[in-house]
Amino acid sequence: VIGLLQTLCGFLLLPNGFSNSSMREWMAQILGIPADQYSPGRMTYDLRRLRLHGLIERIPHTHRYQVTEMGTRIAFFFTKIHSRIFRPGLSQLFNGCPKAPNRMITTAINKLDHAIASLFQQAKLAPCKT
Repeated sequence: VIGLLQTLCGFLLLPNGFSNSSMREWMAQILGIPADQYSPGRMTYDLRRLRLHGLIERIPHTHRYQVTEMGTRIAFFFTKIHSRIFRPGLSQLFNGCPKAPNRMITTAINKLDHAIASLFQQAKLAPCKT
């Protein structure tokens, strides 16, 4: 999904919109696969989903699409969230970045783990009431 949204960001300002084949080439590149492995049918399915959700619209009397205003907002929002929050956060969580003295997400996850562990411990020690 994030690959589709990143691709939409690349097609935002095209005055003539984009076609299935042009978007398919970009999608394959973003996914890191050869273009022949991303089939036209798969691209058609993805375009249909984007269109039904209102992110793109078909240009009348053509086989081309353009990104809607809502599509622009959603594509920018999710790609920014992915690149600025999810990727760095997951990197910190799984020790993929250099050790920093104050990694808030790791501290929070550790507190959650300890709280869950203590709940399990309490549940095992609690007498069974039947």
